[in-house]
Amino acid sequence: MQQAEDFRAECKALQTILDPLAEGDFDRPTGFKGWTINEILRHLHVWNRVADQSLKGADTFDDFMQQVLPHIPKHGLRAFERDWLGGLSGRALLAAWESGYGETANLFAPVDPSTRVKWAGPSMSARSSITARLMETWAHGQAIYDMLGIERQNTDRIRNIVVIGVNTYGWTFKNRGEDVPEPAPFVRLTAPSGAIWDFGAESAAERIEGPAEAFSQVVTQTRNILDTTLKATGPNATRWMAIAQCFAGPPETPPAPGTRAVSTAGKT
Repeated sequence: MQQAEDFRAECKALQTILDPLAEGDFDRPTGFKGWTINEILRHLHVWNRVADQSLKGADTFDDFMQQVLPHIPKHGLRAFERDWLGGLSGRALLAAWESGYGETANLFAPVDPSTRVKWAGPSMSARSSITARLMETWAHGQAIYDMLGIERQNTDRIRNIVVIGVNTYGWTFKNRGEDVPEPAPFVRLTAPSGAIWDFGAESAAERIEGPAEAFSQVVTQTRNILDTTLKATGPNATRWMAIAQCFAGPPETPPAPGTRAVSTAGKT
């Protein structure tokens, strides 16, 4: 699966900015809910491992989830991830995550993309599973890029995240108990390469247009649309971009305008 190689490449890009960090840097908080780099890496590493377990069958996945679910209400997800990894942190955590993402990519690469795998919500295809791992890496990684004051240089593998964003139009509303407004907006985005990506039926009344990076930032809630050059036309498009959420879980409120950006303080 190409998505497995795209996941590997996204992880390597993030690793490039993490490699120079000193041990103490991993405890620095980011703009994502105050999570530290350690907490972000633990989260990515644990759920990459869980994705690996899902390929081994539903029973193996269920065994893991039986450890997770009782722990979260009492102690929270971050505490579970820390405890499950034995408190691993800093450069030792970085090394474990590096080794782990390579294994995840290797496991998924030869798998039939249509293979069904178990997950916390509905089951999904193996292609969707590894694409979700790429999306999580890209989205959580953005907080690290921002904190370090680094302007991310995206490639056209971002299309994987765009597709998830477009495909979760209806789910975004249903997840909030809202009726899904029709028609879904036409989406026209400019890829990092300059290519034009179109999704849906052409419409002047309901449309979203702008950089693919900005669309990906909005649907992953790493930016408020008002902090991007993305343009939404029509009530359906406007409402979608105000609440867009392409990741699983209960409804999350997007960041307020002006609260997520590349830090000038982090630049060297």
